Formats: sequence, structure tokens, C-alpha cells
Amino acid sequence: MNVAVLFSGGKDSTMALYHALNEKEDVKYLLSMKSRNDESYMFHVPNIHITDLLSQALDIPLISVETDGVKEEELKDLKRAFENLKSLGVEAIYTGALYSVYQKSRIEKLGSEIGLKIISPYWHVDELKYMREIVALGFKIVISGVAAWGLDESWLGRIIDDEAIDELVKLNEKYKINIAFEGGEAETLAIDGPIFKKKIKILKDKKEWHLDSGVYIIEDAILEEK
Repeated sequence: MNVAVLFSGGKDSTMALYHALNEKEDVKYLLSMKSRNDESYMFHVPNIHITDLLSQALDIPLISVETDGVKEEELKDLKRAFENLKSLGVEAIYTGALYSVYQKSRIEKLGSEIGLKIISPYWHVDELKYMREIVALGFKIVISGVAAWGLDESWLGRIIDDEAIDELVKLNEKYKINIAFEGGEAETLAIDGPIFKKKIKILKDKKEWHLDSGVYIIEDAILEEK
């Protein structure tokens, strides 16, 4: 099928893209919703500007749509984006939904209204196995935001590896955080992996910490040959 991927640059949308390519889908576009609201219910915010560079690294065209990120209203922006993709010949949308019924149900409703198939390949995946798979496949995932007990400033900018996952398992036992961050515990960004033609090299970054949460912001980055 001709498909597009709802793409934030985070681990889950990157894995959805990986799955689509692995299934030999013809991935025509990446769709990034760029929210002006840091508290968007639907869309990933930290480092969403890096999707432009990721599009080049993956060699897949990017369609960016800006939204005010107002609850429920932002769905109108997504619907217009889906309608545009439909007009471009896209038949299905892949998403990185894992457990969020709020997001998945709304995306599927829009897909049904417009006539697009919605595919969420990792829906209800085992979180620990999923995180291990991401690392085993060779994806390089940076933690770009944290907002949960046990995740302090030291996690910002950290690469997820097996050691980090081991620590997350312990934090899950202590604080009950979701190992795959489906409760909003953390945000992520993929900067390299097996489907990347080039990798992202971070040149300038900063951390912003506010009492019990924070973000890791990439201020400048370039593409680098692999």
C-alpha cells in the first residue's frame, strides 16, 4: 500500500516506520504535527523541529502541519492533514500508539471518516520486550523530556541502552512508571538506526529543568554520513 507515518521523531513513531518498511509498504510521506502547545494531548512536542532533519536522514518526504494544540480542536488540523494525504494517494496511516486509547481512538475515527486505514503495529506490546528490541535493532534513542518520579535531570539527553532499561525496570518496581513511557513519563528522539541513510549529529544542546520535570533541547544539529 501507499502509506504515511504519523511521525514525531520519537521512538514509537520511528518503530512504526521501521515496521512499515519491514512489511514492504511504500512509505510516501512522514506527517509531523507541530504543536504550539507544550501540553498537547495528542502530539509530541520536544524537538519536533528536528523532524525536518530526520526526513532527510531517512530519505522520506516530510509534510509538516502546525497546530495550536488545543484539546480536541487539534484534531481538526489532523483531519485536514489526513485529507491532504488521501488526495495524494495515501491509503493507510501508521502510528506509534502503544497503549493510549485517547490518541488511538481519535486517530481511528478520523481515518474512518476520511477512508484511510489506521495501523498501529505495536499496540499493546510488551513494554520491556519492546524497549529491548529497539536497542537490539540498533536504534539510537535520546531522552528529550522527563516528567516522573525517579527520572531526574541526569536522564535528559541520555541514550537508551540496556543499562538504562535495567534502571527503568527498577524504577517501575519502585514508582510504577511505564517502562516504555506510555504514561507520559518521558519523551524521546531517534537520531540513528537501521533505517537511517544518515545519522543526526548534535552540535548544540541545552537542558531546562523545572522542579520535577525537564526537557532536553537540540539547538543545532547536522546530518552525518554513516
